[in-house]
Amino acid sequence: MIDPEVTRLSRLVALLTLLQTKRVVTATELAHRFSVSTRTIYRDIRTLESAGIPVVTLEGKGYAMLDGYRLPPVMFTRDEAIALLTAEKLAAQRTDATTAQLTGAAMDKLRAALRHTDRDHLETIAPHIQVLEPASPPANTNAYQQLVTAVTIRSVVNINYLAAETGLSTARDVEPIGIYLSQHWHVVAYCRLRQAFRDFRLDRIQNLKLTEETFTARPETLQQYWAEEAKRRSREKVIIRFQPAAVIPPLAQHMLDTRHHYGWTHEKPLPDGSIEMLFLIGSLPYLATWLLPFTNAVTIIEPEELKIQLQELAQKAYAHFFELSSPG
Repeated sequence: MIDPEVTRLSRLVALLTLLQTKRVVTATELAHRFSVSTRTIYRDIRTLESAGIPVVTLEGKGYAMLDGYRLPPVMFTRDEAIALLTAEKLAAQRTDATTAQLTGAAMDKLRAALRHTDRDHLETIAPHIQVLEPASPPANTNAYQQLVTAVTIRSVVNINYLAAETGLSTARDVEPIGIYLSQHWHVVAYCRLRQAFRDFRLDRIQNLKLTEETFTARPETLQQYWAEEAKRRSREKVIIRFQPAAVIPPLAQHMLDTRHHYGWTHEKPLPDGSIEMLFLIGSLPYLATWLLPFTNAVTIIEPEELKIQLQELAQKAYAHFFELSSPG
C-alpha cells in the first residue's frame, strides 16, 4: 500500500524544485503536473509557507519563489541519474562537440552530488547504454550549439548550404526560429535569399557564422511552420491507421519522427493502440514510397488511389527481387 504521507512529501519536494526552476507557475499547471486538484496545490503551498519557504503569490498570475532564494541541490534518485546519463550519451553522438563537452561538464557535477553507491552504479551501467554515431554528421562540427545560441539571442546566421537536388552551394543569411531532430538535425529559419521560411539540414551546412546583426522576434513556431507547409502544398486528404506494435520499435519511431515531412497535420490515438493520422499531400506516389516499409502496420482509410499506388510498388519490388533470385 502506498503511504499517502510519503506521496505528499515527494510531491512537496518536487513542487519546491519546480518553483526554483520556473519564474512563475499557476495552480492549474501544478495540479496537472502532479495529477491532483487545485485545492491540494493550495494546501501544499500553505505547507511550504508555514515551513519558512518564501513562496510569493502573484495575483492573477500564479506562484513564484522570492528572488534570490535557493535551497541546496536536491539529491538525484538513481533512475534520474541514469536518465541524465542517457542524455549525455545522446548529446555526445547526436549534437556537436561543444554541446557534448558542456553536457559532460554538467554530468561531472551530477556525479559529484551522487552517493558513492549510486556513482558506482552509474559507472557500471554506462557501458550498457550506447548511442551510435549518425550516418552523416554535420560538416560544421559546432553547428548545433551555434544554432541554439542563434535561436536564443536572435542572431542572423550566414551559411553556405548544399542543395540536395543540384549539389550546388549557395550563401544565405537566415533567421533561425527552431531546431528539431528527425533522421537528421534540422533548423527552420527565415531565408532572406528566398524571402520565405525554409528547412535546412545541418549536415548540408558547409559553413556557418553568427553575425552581429539581430532580427526581430518572430511569432512563428515549428508547429506553425509544419502546418503552413502542409497548407502550401497542393493538397489531397489522406487518412491512415498506423499500428506501432506491428513493427519493430525503431521502425515505428522512424515513422513518427519523419511524418512531418510528408504532409502530416494531426493524429488521434485509438482504443486498440493504433494511431489515426491525417495527411494533406500533393503527391500520392511520394507518400506511398514512404509508407511501403510500414505496410504491415498501416491501413489506408482513404483515398483508394493510395492503396493502388502501394500495390504497384509492392508488385514491382516483388517482381524485381523474384527475378534476381530465379535461377538463370
